[in-house]
Amino acid sequence: MAILETIRESVIRGDAAGATAGVNQALAEGLDAPTILNEGLIAAMTEVGRRFEAGEYFIPEMLIAARAMQSALAPLRPLLVEAGAKPLGTVAIGTVQGDLHDIGKNLVAMMLEGAGFAIKDLGTNTSPDKFVQAVKDGANIVALSALLTTTMPSMKSTIEALNAAGLRGNVKVMIGGAPVTQAYADQIGADGYSGDASSAVRLAKSLIGA
Repeated sequence: MAILETIRESVIRGDAAGATAGVNQALAEGLDAPTILNEGLIAAMTEVGRRFEAGEYFIPEMLIAARAMQSALAPLRPLLVEAGAKPLGTVAIGTVQGDLHDIGKNLVAMMLEGAGFAIKDLGTNTSPDKFVQAVKDGANIVALSALLTTTMPSMKSTIEALNAAGLRGNVKVMIGGAPVTQAYADQIGADGYSGDASSAVRLAKSLIGA
């Protein structure tokens, strides 16, 4: 439908007002919330991810598009709950203890939400205990971010805390951030490493078989 194309293009361009107006118009035209989410917003963010990986978009464009998606998602959230729409999974995401950086974490959270995941954003300086509690509350993916080499050991501590709580087998752990590498992920027993927000979506989907 034309209105879904309008929503997609608005999100891709980062036009939050246009995307939100498009969602409201689609609802007025009788489209259901899951269709608008899947064929409008998620389709748009998939294209944004493709453009980023092709070198056509960069982090600023991806961030603006993700913010437009979040704006347009607001009127859909209560309707999706009503419709019983199931997220792909629930991601507890946070910057690890000792680290106050959040731009990368926020972008990954928005891209994951745009791909259909439910997000529990635990913020910055997040203790291992908070991640453990999030898994107890139903998160099936934990996403750990660190921008400082000095805070990377907190990723290891978080995985150890999940092990100690007997929860490690219930959750997939993915890590990322400027100093983080696949080798470090392997070393601390994480399930995966992502170097940017677009590949984080692919990784999260692969970890849960989506």
